[in-house]
Amino acid sequence: MNKKRFVQFVIAAMVFIAADIWIYTSLMGSFTAYVEEKNYDEVALFVQTAPEEKSEYAKWLSQVEEIIPGSVAVYLDYRDHEFVPTVGMNAATDALWQQAGKSNAFRQALESSYYLETIKLRDQYQVRYDLLEPERGSTIPTDRTKVHIYFVPVIADNGYEALGTVMILVPSTGILGFTRLLRIFAVGAAIAFVAILWAVMLTRDPVTSFMVLGLMVIVLIFVAYPLLEALRLSFMKNGRFSLETWKLGLSPTYIVALWGSLKLGVATATASTIIGFMIAFLVERTAFKRKRLISILATMPVISPPFSLSLSIILLFGNNGLITTQLLKMKTFSIYGLGGLTVVQTISMFPIAFLTISGVLKQIDSTVEDASLDLSATRWQTFRSITLPLATPGILSAWMLVFTNSLADFANPQLLAGSLKVLSTEAYMIVTGRMNDLGGGAMLSFLLLLPTLTAFMVQRFWVARKSFVTVTGKPSTTLADLTSKQVRTVLSVVTYFVIGFIMLLYLTIVAGAFVKNWGIDYTFTLSNWKAVVDSWEAIKSTVLLSLIAAPTAGLLSMIAAMLIVRKNFPGKRFLEVLMMTPYAIPGTLVGISYIIAFNKPPLMLVGTAAIIVINYVIRELPVGLENGITALHQIDPSIEEAAHDLGADVPTVFRTIVLPLVRPAFISSMSYTFVRAMTAVSAIIFLTSAKWYHLTVKILSYSENIRFGLASVLCTVLIIIVLGVFGLMQLLVKDEKLTQKSIAMR
Repeated sequence: MNKKRFVQFVIAAMVFIAADIWIYTSLMGSFTAYVEEKNYDEVALFVQTAPEEKSEYAKWLSQVEEIIPGSVAVYLDYRDHEFVPTVGMNAATDALWQQAGKSNAFRQALESSYYLETIKLRDQYQVRYDLLEPERGSTIPTDRTKVHIYFVPVIADNGYEALGTVMILVPSTGILGFTRLLRIFAVGAAIAFVAILWAVMLTRDPVTSFMVLGLMVIVLIFVAYPLLEALRLSFMKNGRFSLETWKLGLSPTYIVALWGSLKLGVATATASTIIGFMIAFLVERTAFKRKRLISILATMPVISPPFSLSLSIILLFGNNGLITTQLLKMKTFSIYGLGGLTVVQTISMFPIAFLTISGVLKQIDSTVEDASLDLSATRWQTFRSITLPLATPGILSAWMLVFTNSLADFANPQLLAGSLKVLSTEAYMIVTGRMNDLGGGAMLSFLLLLPTLTAFMVQRFWVARKSFVTVTGKPSTTLADLTSKQVRTVLSVVTYFVIGFIMLLYLTIVAGAFVKNWGIDYTFTLSNWKAVVDSWEAIKSTVLLSLIAAPTAGLLSMIAAMLIVRKNFPGKRFLEVLMMTPYAIPGTLVGISYIIAFNKPPLMLVGTAAIIVINYVIRELPVGLENGITALHQIDPSIEEAAHDLGADVPTVFRTIVLPLVRPAFISSMSYTFVRAMTAVSAIIFLTSAKWYHLTVKILSYSENIRFGLASVLCTVLIIIVLGVFGLMQLLVKDEKLTQKSIAMR
């Protein structure tokens, strides 16, 4: 490091910080003086409105809060040459009077009141606002609040005699709130200036440094900060630090729920990964003919609300299901519990594995496979020793993503869990059904992070120990078909069975849009379609915000993947963990934590479109990041190094080399973000507003009110919109054919 530049950096940073501190103190001094002068005038004017009859003083004193929010007034009558509290006393003000009533400051203030002077005490005092009457104590959010105390004399009609004095307690929360906000801006400005100065003066690659700083700021504000708020709540009880919530979380009830979540997550992730790999292998690595159709149909479960498939399952296979009860006359069959829930989650989530593994299989250069076959290895030997190991990063990533998604899901367990207890549902019920216990929900959500982070670290450690590079230059344009006719037949049968089952579930949804009341009255009707008109604003808002979020999440995830895989910088693992964390958190907690974090200065985002888009991007960023990291693990860094040697900067390399080579992962990230944004419900239900409503919230509302016909109509409309935009996205994004390959039969 250049010593001269470092000295210049330190001097510039110190000058800016000194100026920042001077501006902060000047603004604080001016604001404090203004507030104190304003309060002084307000209390003086208030006391001038004292009624003539002392019997009306109690009502009059209670009106002081309308003048200065949170203030409290006590009347002290002048008797026998001293002031005695007579009206407005309570436990809190009595405790203050007993503590300080005989102090020199109070005696001097009362003496000045006798001589008709309005006095503000120099020192601040703490008052137990939780000891006030319930309707008054709710004004101030904290138990012990610092107050400024004013003594204002009540002057007799003769104009020269004090009948008494009013002691007015004005909380300093307004000044403290402004102080906190101004301090945040001052510290933020100092940190931003020092970080930018460091990137410009002390790093060899300022562009990369700015990219890292930008990503770090994003995850700190929109991931770490809400999580810290949730963590703080989990250790609070009635406004005070307490371990009671965590003791409750370690009780047998929630340990059983955690075990249920783990069983469900492992079963769902394993089944989804197996099915996703089989379909992806059939589509990407065999001479199967209907690849485009199967790819579209296989992704359908992610283009509908997560609870829609559960409703279809219940209607078809539930206690009064159309197939089990009415057609097959099965009286003892039950879809509820671990088995049925695993089936629904597997159908809902295997597209995650399919999309992830497809991108990896498409990237594999078949040169090594061809060499193996040329050396007389069988197809099975080649697949087992070459293809499967090279696809391992994608398989592990797919398993982990499905596992975390399963743990975080609450909508499907809410409908199908039966006697099975899972932690996500317990957290949701605590937050929504037990007096809004946000701390309890936060605590259970942090318990869910433990298995997720464990799986994440194991997967990262295993991948880091091996090399999976196959793209070292221009990739091969042909692939060897490693399957025999019998194997292709088996894969095709499994694929068609899964796709057929999916279509059956969605046909149930479509059919429900044209019947009066599914399960009771199957009469054909078009009256349900009025829901489209009633929900038109919600449809427009959902589509617009999803279209904004999709490219944003896609670009951010690819940039982050490139930085994590290709660059070394301080805090890289911390950044990666933070970016992966949102996928492990139940959506309910994400929504609530965003409300807590962004419903106060300095970021007042609740009720705006911005917080919805941010939620979309942050929640789905891990999928794009995993896809990008997996794809980059297969690309030799020497390609990018050659471009750097020829004078290309980091943005140029990213735009012209990295992004085209990871195009399948980029398109998958955008597509997945769009469909997940369109179908989000758990977090979005807390973030919508009258102006920015969401279609899935409408669908959920209709479902909860057993208006399945209207819910089916909106589900159908949502599916049509997503399929249309998804197809348009594939057409508009230019395909450079860099990873397009043909299948060579051997």
